[in-house]
This record gives sequence, structure tokens and C-alpha cells, in this order.
Amino acid sequence: MDFSSGGGGDPPDSHRRNKRYHRHTAHQIQRLESMFKECPHPDEKTRNQLSRELNLHPRQIKFWFQNRRTQMKAQHERADNCALRSENDKIRCENIAIREALKNVICPSCGSSPSPEDSYFDEQKLRIENAHLKEELDRVSSIAAKYIGRPISQLPPVQPIHISSLDLSMASFGGHGMGMGMGMGGPSLDLDLLHGSSSVVIPSLPFPPMSISEMDKSLMADIATSGMDELIRLLQSNEPLWIKSSDGRTTTLNLESYERAFQSPYTRMKNPNVRTEASRDSGVVIMNGLALVDMFMDAKKWVELFPTIVSRAKTIEVISSGGMGSQSGTLQLMYEELQVLTALVPTRQFYFLRLCQQIEQGSWAIVDVSYEIPHQESQFSSSPCKAHRLPSGCLIQEMPNGYSKVTWVEHWEVEDKAEIHRLYRDLIHSGIAFGAQRWLSNLQRICERFACLMVSGNSTRDLGGVIPSPEGKRSMMKLAQRMVNNFCSSINPANGQQWTTLSGSYEFEVRATLHKSTDPGQPNALVLSAAATIWLPISPTNVFNFFRDERTRPQWDVLSNQNPVQEVAHIANGSNPGNCISLLRAFNTSQNNMLILQESCIDSSGSLVVYCPVELPAINIAMSGEDPSYIPLLPSGFTISHDARQDHHQGDGASTSSTSSGSLITVVFQILVSNLPSARMSPESVTTVTNLIGNTIHQIKASLNCTTC
Repeated sequence: MDFSSGGGGDPPDSHRRNKRYHRHTAHQIQRLESMFKECPHPDEKTRNQLSRELNLHPRQIKFWFQNRRTQMKAQHERADNCALRSENDKIRCENIAIREALKNVICPSCGSSPSPEDSYFDEQKLRIENAHLKEELDRVSSIAAKYIGRPISQLPPVQPIHISSLDLSMASFGGHGMGMGMGMGGPSLDLDLLHGSSSVVIPSLPFPPMSISEMDKSLMADIATSGMDELIRLLQSNEPLWIKSSDGRTTTLNLESYERAFQSPYTRMKNPNVRTEASRDSGVVIMNGLALVDMFMDAKKWVELFPTIVSRAKTIEVISSGGMGSQSGTLQLMYEELQVLTALVPTRQFYFLRLCQQIEQGSWAIVDVSYEIPHQESQFSSSPCKAHRLPSGCLIQEMPNGYSKVTWVEHWEVEDKAEIHRLYRDLIHSGIAFGAQRWLSNLQRICERFACLMVSGNSTRDLGGVIPSPEGKRSMMKLAQRMVNNFCSSINPANGQQWTTLSGSYEFEVRATLHKSTDPGQPNALVLSAAATIWLPISPTNVFNFFRDERTRPQWDVLSNQNPVQEVAHIANGSNPGNCISLLRAFNTSQNNMLILQESCIDSSGSLVVYCPVELPAINIAMSGEDPSYIPLLPSGFTISHDARQDHHQGDGASTSSTSSGSLITVVFQILVSNLPSARMSPESVTTVTNLIGNTIHQIKASLNCTTC
């Protein structure tokens, strides 16, 4: 072939030498690999920055990342195929071993070999077992392909069967669509007496023992890893994927941009009754990153960290553990119930995978993604709400001052099987009730409380010199925290138990439930919890200040007989003056040996005022610095939240909307029915608690000039 064109040209050998393949230096490869771990899909700006830094053409950077992604995909497929091939070989070896053992079987009765007919039937049993194992293998493979968006093996897909090595049979859950005669040894629970008033002790949920196969663990790891990748992209992206509200206080997901950017395998509720909730928020927290990660990965500490949101949680199985004492790489299968502090909104119950991954030094990401288990539909059949959690979680970044910056993402698909109560419809549909802002504001407030608990200095306003030492202050704070936890866990009964409506009217309805107390101060006592919710056209802040101020307490406390109350001691719980613990003493009462322990909490998502009468000798134990764990507590109180309603105004031909300033107030009382666990709700108890709530609500409305509401 003639390469000349009328003039002088390079010879062919010289042309080939000029086209030699360019090999990257060790430094370039190391830099590219580190960037690939952070972001496998860099944008054009990042590629241009890398090209300038490494003295490479942007197209070289682009092709390197394409080749690296292809290489990683091939490695994953080879690993998956090797795992499936190993499992298949193991089954085949077991089959051969059984066949060899059958050849040498001797009848224990006569000492002779079995007849050919017996061998034939044994061989048939093996064939049936092998068929079931192959179907199970194909089922897991097809589920994995649906979750992670790529085939996990080359086996032909088959229809899924209902035999799984991940057997989470809910036979112990008495009555959620399943019988009790399934061979499970779980206890039968009386639904009238389920645990519900937990304090520091988390009620033990009746989960049956189970076994998770290596194939199930591999599937869970793939789902969690894909969820982590999606969460990191959601955390790192801004507009147009995320849209800020007009006031700049909330950030919500642009669903159209999300569907274009993510070919997500997680969205599964494709019907018109399903709504999507997605929000993001970020802020600074007074706690270092490692402490936060450890608390997030411990189910008991997780409940104690978010008592107002997490009704109960349990780690079902640790799928993988982090190495060398680190939480990075830890994967857990968990169960959780999330709540709004009212009897009118059902809890969200779901199983999910939680994965913790250290992104870089001082930076961790924790992702939660729903995971469906066998018989889940039966277990949650009585729940009026079906919730599926898409990849959600947080990014924790340590700061030099020991604080942490936390960015939180919540992403839900929710189907309401029953209509949401009219009072909470706007709050739930807005996504605020279970949104990122509520999680983050609660975390900031509780971390401030922990910081105050650890301060050795005396931050109390001790009016009577009754708290003599820092140890006494910490003991009082622990007692108050147990009181708040007890109060929050009493509002929503355990395991989907329903409230009973005692009386109802257009103004409000009283709902009640009977449950066993798990408070260590009153073990196995039978407690009646009753609650009612009202709406008032007053801002939540003003309502909160009205309830927490001891000077206005006689206006609503029907048990004080309008006697004045004096604050004996005051312990600050945070930077907001409303976050505090108070010890109150009532004047002119016959019960001079009783004091009132009260804690008030407020953040951007809502507020609480919780109180409990405590005998003077018990208070003295706490104030002296001794362990307050066994002091009996039966708290009552109020929860206050924004109504999230929109006021629409018409003017100059244009319609505008603004958020109203109304409040949703839930009144909660607890009454000790009996110390005998076999007791039942009596008509006298029902009448007492109904009158107590009714009189309290009428006095609140009268004091706030809202009698017509």
C-alpha cells in the first residue's frame, strides 16, 4: 500500500512508532483510583480539573473512567458467578456423597442391604430436593437482578416460589393474618396487654429465631451497596435535583429530575394511591462523628436518641461487621416503627437494611433501605399505612471543634389504606411529619441535652439549694429523660395494637389503650393510656410557653385545684430556654410529700411538656446522686406541633398562599389501673380518664380564649 501522496512523508515504521500506546504513571493511576472511589461518574468540570492536574487530555480521563467502570462491572459479575458456581458445586458434592452413603446402607434390624425399591424412592427424594434447591437459587438470582439492575447469573429465570432460607415466619405475632399452629414455640400475646410504656428498657419484640443463608446475605449486601451509591449521589447533588422552598427553610426532591437521573429499582408502588415524600436538610450537631456513628448502629441507643420519632427498633441480624473495631462496612437487617406523637396517626412499620460506610477520614455515610421479607404482608395486614423507605440516611462529617456536620435525606413511598385524620392530613401530606428536618432538629436538640449532661459545672438555677452536687444534677437529668421516653413510648401501642375510641365529638375524641408497663419502677403494672388531639388558632410557640410556665399552670391543671405552683429547681437542657427540667411544688395542698418533675423540649419540628408526680423520698434519692432507675414514673403531658395548613388569599386577581400559625395539641394521661397483669379496663377507669381529658381541654380553651374552636 502506497502511503506517499506526491510529497515526502514518514515511512510506515516511523508512523507506527509515533502511535505508541501511552501508559499512565503510577501517580496518575493512584489519583484516578482515589477519585473513582469518591465518584465513579465525574462530570465535565471534574474531568477538566483532573486533566489539568495530571497533564492528560480530558478524553483520556473520560475513557479511563469508562474502562474502569466496565472493569468493575466485569469483576462483580465474575464474583457473583463464582459464588453461584461454588454453591452449585457444593450441592452437587452433597448429592454425590449421599448417593455413595446409600450404597453402603445396612438395615439395623436385619443387617442386610436395602432393596432396590428403597434405593429408587431415596433417589426420587434427592431429585425433588435438588429441584427445590435449584428453584430457590433461581429465585434469589431473579430477585437480585430486579434489585440491583443487572443479572447475577446466567441461569434462566423462573417464577418465584414461597420457600426461602430467610424464614421470618411471624407465627409468634398472634393474629396478624397467620395461625399459631405452625410449629413455632413463640408465646401467644394478649393484644390488650402488649408492652407499650417503655422507658430506658426497650420492649422485647417477639421475633422468632431464624437462619439467613450466604445467598441471602449476598443479596442484602448488593441491595445495601446500591442504596449507598444512590444516597451519596442524593447528598452531593443540588439543583435541579433538589428544590428549595420559597422561604428557603426546606429542600424537597424534584421527582421528574430524580426519575431521569436514577433508574431506581427501589420504586415499587406503582398505583395512583401512592404518594412520594422526599426531603433534605443539613446542620451542625454538638457531638463527634464516631460517637454519632456508634449510636446510629446500636438499636437501643437509636431509640434513646430519637424517642419522639422511633417508637421501637430491633436489630434482627448483623449481616456483616466492620473490621478492626470500626463500624465501616457493618450491615444490619433491622425492624423499626416510626411515630407521630398522637393517637390519630398510625405508626410506619417496616424492615430495612442499614449500612455504614466510611467515605474518607472523618466522614461516614449511613443508608437505610427497605427490605421485604417472607410473610411481611401478613404481618402488616392490619396496619392502615404501607410505607416503603427508598435509600435514605445521612452523611456525618467531623469538624475540628468536636462538632459534626450532618446532612440528612428522607425518601419514602407511602400508601394509605385508610383516610388520614382531618387534623393531621396537611402535616402528613406535606412530608414534614417524617421528613429530614424533623430528624435533624431532634438530633440537634438531644445532642445538646447530652452535652449538658456531661458538663461538670453547675448549670442549675437551684432556688432552694436542693440539688447539692453535679452528680445530683446528672441523676435528675437521667430521671427526667426516662420520664420523657416513657411518655413517648406510651402514645403508640406496640406491634400495631389499635387504640379504642372511648368518646368522640366534632371537637375532639378520646382514645385509650391498656398495656403492661415495662418501667423498672413499676414492673408488670397495668396502665391505661388515654389521649385526645385538638386544633387551636395559636402559634405552637405560644402554646408551648403557656404549658411550661409554672405561673399559668393552675389555669389548665385540673388536679391542682387552681393552687399556685413554685419552681424549686431548674436545670438547663440546651441553648433554647424552653429546653429545661423543672422541679415544682404546689402550695396549699394536702399532699405535701409530693413534687412535680417536669421536662419541656422544643425544636423546629415541635415541642413537648411532660410531667409526673414523684414522692419526696424518691426525689431525694435522685438529687443525692444515687441511681434513679427504680423510681416509679407514670408521666402525662402535651405534644405540640405545627398544623402545616396553607392559608389561601385572593387579591388583585392573583392567588397567594402562606402558612397559617395554628397548633395541633395532643393531651395524654396515664392512669395505673392495677398491679395485677391479669386485670382489665374497668368502667370507672374509663370514666375517670375521659372526664380528666375533657375538663383539661375545656380549661385550656377557656384560658387561651378559644372556646369557639
